[in-house]
Amino acid sequence: QVQLVESGGGLVQAGGSLRLACAASGGPFSAYGMGWFRQAPGKEREVVARISRSGVMTAYADSVKGRFTISRDNAKNTLYLQMNSLKPEDTAVYYCAASLSTYMGPFNIWGQGTQVTVSS
Repeated sequence: QVQLVESGGGLVQAGGSLRLACAASGGPFSAYGMGWFRQAPGKEREVVARISRSGVMTAYADSVKGRFTISRDNAKNTLYLQMNSLKPEDTAVYYCAASLSTYMGPFNIWGQGTQVTVSS
């Protein structure tokens, strides 16, 4: 099955931007619906955005609509999350995940996570 490794996290000021990447290996990346999730300290993990196998269909949490964009490059086996207009409440560990079902899940393959910290 596919293995996932996130990168691109870091510290950014409020209003800034970051681009996360999730590199997939060991499996047919284009066969998986993909998603980005996040978990802040003391909070449950929540879905941020999801994308279909082809990249045509996407879905976003209300809290990030208009600010975040999920995309994928199946030729490069990579998933992306462009995050603009970042807010302190976006601070969390961000995880990418894969689903062999649909892009709505369930997601059963997870990366190790990358920390995003937004300072006010």
